[in-house]
Amino acid sequence: QVQLVESGGGLVQAGGSLRLSCAANGRTFSGAAMGWFRRAPGKEREFVASITWSGGSTLYAGSVKGRFTISRDNAKNTVYLQMNSLKPEDTAVYYCAEGRYSRTSITERDYDYWGQGTQVTVSS
Repeated sequence: QVQLVESGGGLVQAGGSLRLSCAANGRTFSGAAMGWFRRAPGKEREFVASITWSGGSTLYAGSVKGRFTISRDNAKNTVYLQMNSLKPEDTAVYYCAEGRYSRTSITERDYDYWGQGTQVTVSS
């Protein structure tokens, strides 16, 4: 069974940075795209970023474009989300997900496996 484990969350001041990691335990990434989503308090889960299997193509939500960078290391079965210039509105639980396809997607139904999430809190 695929298990995705996120880490790297925490409390940071506005303008600061955090790097989230997501490791796949129990299997290797098999040609799948990976994505990051987040759920803010009282809101629906939303797309943040996605990356193809090769890492050659990425996709970002407009609210994070230019501030966040998604990357992956397939040899380590790990995907990363570098978050810079954090804002209080970035406060959320962040989830990584393994895609059903190799292409990027903003749609939750295109992802089969999900981690438990890691909390990111940005203070003003």
